[in-house]
Amino acid sequence: MALNEGQEEIHVLMVTLTAQGHLNPMLRLAKRLVDEGLHVTLATTQFGCHRILKAVTTTTTTTDATNFMSGIRLLSFPDGFNLDYDRGANLDHYMESLAKAGPLNLSNLIKQHYHRTKLSCIISNPFVSWAVDAALENGIPCAMLWIQPCSLYAIYYRFYKLNQFPTTLISNMIIELPGLPLLHTEDLPSFLLPSNSFGGVFKLLSDMFETIKKYKWVLANSFFELEKEAIESMTELCPIRPVGPLVPPLLLDQHQSLDVGIEMEKPDETSLDWLNKQRPHSVIYVSFGSLAVLSAKTMEAIATALKNTKHPFLWVVKTAGQLPLGFEEETKTQGLIIPWSLQTKVLAHPSIACFITHCGWNSMLEALVAGVPMIAYPQWSDQPTNAKLVVDVFKVGLKLKPVPNGVISNEDIEECITQMLSGPDFEGFKKNAAVLKQAACEAVTSGGSSERNIRLFVNEIARRS
Repeated sequence: MALNEGQEEIHVLMVTLTAQGHLNPMLRLAKRLVDEGLHVTLATTQFGCHRILKAVTTTTTTTDATNFMSGIRLLSFPDGFNLDYDRGANLDHYMESLAKAGPLNLSNLIKQHYHRTKLSCIISNPFVSWAVDAALENGIPCAMLWIQPCSLYAIYYRFYKLNQFPTTLISNMIIELPGLPLLHTEDLPSFLLPSNSFGGVFKLLSDMFETIKKYKWVLANSFFELEKEAIESMTELCPIRPVGPLVPPLLLDQHQSLDVGIEMEKPDETSLDWLNKQRPHSVIYVSFGSLAVLSAKTMEAIATALKNTKHPFLWVVKTAGQLPLGFEEETKTQGLIIPWSLQTKVLAHPSIACFITHCGWNSMLEALVAGVPMIAYPQWSDQPTNAKLVVDVFKVGLKLKPVPNGVISNEDIEECITQMLSGPDFEGFKKNAAVLKQAACEAVTSGGSSERNIRLFVNEIARRS
């Protein structure tokens, strides 16, 4: 339960990078901990702090502690690069450099700001796993917030820690793991495949799981009812506690003003007026996140399919030049194309029929909580496994199947849209999505599974303080 008046203050430091899918789950967990009476500070790089303050239009300098949102304080540490350095140009190099400089710089931040205040816990995510070393150096217990499905945690653990399936994967391999559906090679996270070009991420995950016992707690942005079998399969190995879904409150039937999530991209707000003019359950929403770059042939296949189905569509396209010539003009009475959306409000809108998605976990979790069926077109990282979950575990959608040259066909897209909106499984998709939406709302209410896990976590921190 929330801390009692007069009880010793509990201070928690959260460490994350500022990619939107990393930052917002951490901020929403921070808000929950503040609601329980804890004092929470978010620490990120000076570059990340600059991005956050720019996004929330705050003028405070990037190096000072700032009570910038809902009682959450903001601190920063150097990452060893100038602010104008392109950190995405060579991600492996940046992550490797940060892993070397991060522990010392974070430790210096702790010594500077907590020399008179006891820090009870540090919470990091998998992409700043080096934070656990700074925590242990200062005698502070550390928790990790896992920001992908618990199913991915189970897969990575059995790959890196237990070596339960081979590192050299063949294309027709079938892998059977406890608590998970049968996995083909194409269903595995891309970082485990021979074709993976992000060696730094592979090493980061390998190092993290080799030292996973350094963490006192592993929390997850999921909920028990969604991934019961995968969560239970880890109970005796390395338990993971779901504390989510850490999604915008609007999707959980709560007031949106309670949200602490930050939009790093400026959304187009005209889409909501357009959606208001569409029939219920009629619109195809298409978005592939902020990182995916689709080929011209893929864009053409999607455009042709959307035009041929004649259903209204809302398509997020970051660069208009990616669209086939003349498409926007040809479909101006059928659909709307925007550079970025207010995704929470879009998914919650009654006109949305289904979501064509890359299956990034945050987008996918938002769709699940909104009760929106999905058509999966995964690209990389955890997305292939997430797509497998959509189809075979959650049973709320279909997966597009690329032809041998790796490109999807407009015929396959059209068939999936038809099946999602009027096929024999149409009602089943809607029913399963509605059941998961209800389960998500119940998980975060008083007495729900995630609410109990958050309070258990708070009580355990309190007993150690």
